[in-house]
Amino acid sequence: MDLFLQQLVNGLAVGATYSLFAVGFSLVFASMGILNLAHGTFASWGAIVALLVVTSLDIPFWLALVVGVVAAGLIGVIVDQFGFQPLRGRDSGSLGLIITSIGFWLILLELGLMVNGPNALSFPDSQLKTSRFSLAGISVSGPQMLSIVALIVVGLAMWLFMTRTRFGSAIRAVGYDRTASMLGGIEPRKIIIVTAFLAAGIAGLAGVLSGLATNNVSSQLGEGMLLKGFAAVVVGGFGDIRGAIVGGLLIGVFEVLGAEYISSGLRDAVTFGLLFLFLIVRPSGIFGEVRHERA
Repeated sequence: MDLFLQQLVNGLAVGATYSLFAVGFSLVFASMGILNLAHGTFASWGAIVALLVVTSLDIPFWLALVVGVVAAGLIGVIVDQFGFQPLRGRDSGSLGLIITSIGFWLILLELGLMVNGPNALSFPDSQLKTSRFSLAGISVSGPQMLSIVALIVVGLAMWLFMTRTRFGSAIRAVGYDRTASMLGGIEPRKIIIVTAFLAAGIAGLAGVLSGLATNNVSSQLGEGMLLKGFAAVVVGGFGDIRGAIVGGLLIGVFEVLGAEYISSGLRDAVTFGLLFLFLIVRPSGIFGEVRHERA
């Protein structure tokens, strides 16, 4: 039982980073209707910038974390304004947006490889990395605790922001019908810029926390998070913050428990087996709306 509880906590910690990433992914889809395949690179760049700041300027990790998040957010805005904004209002269709996101994905991936190098790096040892907390025989590391706390704070804040504020309502209105939102006095471009910054910044936060927990900061860091984040959004329901959180946690728990009790080689297979199951049983996701076709 102790082993199961320990792995359950480990799974929640891993799932917390997936959930954070998925929250940003979900924000983009809710406001722009874009499946942004470059989103994983925002996580990579958040971790890369934070590591560069820590090692070159010798500043505290907490400040480097903020710098990494802001840098990822700004990269997200640049990608949106130079990549997606010119296509809005044109008959480019979703295929044009996906191709554009793939282009920026490859560009940012190669730039990350040039800056960070081919090998995975790690954050310097700190009090946070070496600290551990124990409760009833369950051990939680400092990075794991930070990931779980960050998910609680960011997830709750974003859910309240999207459901209880006028700006959150404006984001949902722009995602539902951009033209109608303009008639209601909303400036879609302003809304989209802020959303792009928030979504990419949250992905950057997930990347920094993942790099800290796994000692793996590289240009490839966000690639796995992109797949797991997409799966989390599908399982939870597209465009729903609650769904992104629950979906990410489920995937993290199933991934870790599957590796422990089935096979570590089937870690990804367990994740996408869960995704496949939801696509069959409930394709709209846990919190998604079920649409019934009329005969």
